[in-house]
Amino acid sequence: MLRGLDGDAGAHRELLGHLATLLRGFYARRMGREAVDLEDLVQETLVAVHTRRMTFRRDQLLTPWVYAMARYKLIDHQRRGRHRVTEPIEAAYDVAEADATEAATAGADLDRLMAALPAKQRDAIRFVKVQGLSVAEAALRSGQSESAIKVGIHRGLKVLMARVRGGSIDAD
Repeated sequence: MLRGLDGDAGAHRELLGHLATLLRGFYARRMGREAVDLEDLVQETLVAVHTRRMTFRRDQLLTPWVYAMARYKLIDHQRRGRHRVTEPIEAAYDVAEADATEAATAGADLDRLMAALPAKQRDAIRFVKVQGLSVAEAALRSGQSESAIKVGIHRGLKVLMARVRGGSIDAD
């Protein structure tokens, strides 16, 4: 996206191709793989990404920005047609598998965000909020006190929220 914004047309085409694949999976999980309007929604979303690319802030994450557009396009589509999507239970397996792809993408974004945090804050958040350990377990695993874990989580989440919103707060 950044290279495309800087005028690299080839990078922009490559981005749109990659996003088309992600969006097909996104819509297929929500509408069914055989949905007649699936490809139309993919194209509408790609057009929205293309026409609104100048509103993308260079310090924000790309995938949440694109998935937000995709969700709005899907909502608009469902309102227009009053469609009710039904899927056989077997389709749930495809959804679970595809959700793993979205989770991996989100995980990469989270890793990028958390990379700038001090190690103690990063560990505290990862142990408690990502891995689901208790504060006591995280303290034991990290060698920090329970109070330090709680403070690290609070401060780290504050920094992450500011970064996601586009602000900047020191990680101390």
